[in-house]
Amino acid sequence: MTSLLPHTSRSQTGRTPASARSASELRRDLVHRRPLVLLATAGGAAAAASTLVVCLAIGVLGWFLTDAGAHGAPRDALRVGALGWLAAHGSGVYVEGVLVSLVPWGMTLACAWTTVRFGLRVGESVSGLGPDADALGDGERDWTVPTATGLFAVGYLLTLVGTHTVATSATTRPDLARAVVGAVLVTGVLGGAAIAVGAGRAAVWLDLLPGSVRVAAACCRRVLSSFLLVSAVVLAIGLVVDTSTAANVMSQLGTSTGATALVVLLTVLVLPNAVVFSGSYLLGPGFTVGAGTLVSPTAVFTGSLPLFPLLAALPDSGPTPSWAPWLMLLGPLVGAVAVARAMVDHPTLRWDEGGLRGAVGGVLAGLLLGLLAALVGGAVGPGRMADVGPMALQTALHATTVLGFGGLLGGLFATWRHRRALLAGLAA
Repeated sequence: MTSLLPHTSRSQTGRTPASARSASELRRDLVHRRPLVLLATAGGAAAAASTLVVCLAIGVLGWFLTDAGAHGAPRDALRVGALGWLAAHGSGVYVEGVLVSLVPWGMTLACAWTTVRFGLRVGESVSGLGPDADALGDGERDWTVPTATGLFAVGYLLTLVGTHTVATSATTRPDLARAVVGAVLVTGVLGGAAIAVGAGRAAVWLDLLPGSVRVAAACCRRVLSSFLLVSAVVLAIGLVVDTSTAANVMSQLGTSTGATALVVLLTVLVLPNAVVFSGSYLLGPGFTVGAGTLVSPTAVFTGSLPLFPLLAALPDSGPTPSWAPWLMLLGPLVGAVAVARAMVDHPTLRWDEGGLRGAVGGVLAGLLLGLLAALVGGAVGPGRMADVGPMALQTALHATTVLGFGGLLGGLFATWRHRRALLAGLAA
């Protein structure tokens, strides 16, 4: 990035001074020095509008697929799409007087991905503003990224507030405060990080962190992503085994082709939620699918359930198979393997350092998993269906213990492997 390149004189580089630069060099420099206020605000608004438009289109498409537009009006379909977009930010929505507060994390992830993409572009466009890399390394304050992030969030929030105003009615009543909090988290954390990366500041700031912190963060990222991947595989196996049950559920719904497509789309939107549910199950605490229910490796009590295809992956209510509790060994195994792989690029010869890096990475991953468990649940209907989600606190406690222990073993194994390879090299 232009502002992060060290300043050099003509005698060092052989280049002409800025006053004599070519037109192409000037244009290339101006690309990274665009107006911050206008660009960052417009970037935030565009990031919000891009996913909002998709939700509006899905709402209109669903309206035609269900009854070919025989009932209601296009504005009603647009309102449904807008409510779905607001729900992705945590607003919740009332359906026939019943609160649905469960966040469709499939749409939330789409909003997050779009925010990151626009944030990177904003960061690249303003990278030429502020001090260069040498000045940043010397501790000079740089307000380029914080200012751009704040303006990016303002643009996003203006779009969200406008959408809430138009979509709100006496029967829907989405919670604006919760939606604002969700949007601030998306734009402040993910958008701000993307702007810092695009502007080149993130690389400079990360170099200021101690090496042990960067290694622990790498271990945390590897453990969390690996455990979620294993959880997704277990969920997929459960769905494949009970494919006939899911097909039977769809037949009992008696939906048309268009309505069936909407049910499939809704299932896809909550698949990320189901992955975290699966992770809580593998850790032991399990999750609920209604008040007074429990799904865990050691006990399953479900009772009657609504007709939804994704619920076909649930184990049968009653005593669990003898092999089910052994699934809880996947947690420490995944933690150990993930840390061992992460530390290939960050070897150490000290036993205490290797073990500590792995343990800290595993504990951090467990805390993040507990946070996800607290966010993916919510109400999905009246009565006992107002309590659906993982056992968040228990999941956090189990995850930090299990993944932390696995990370410790993985760190010690990685250290042993590196010491052994070094001794073999010396012997040769």
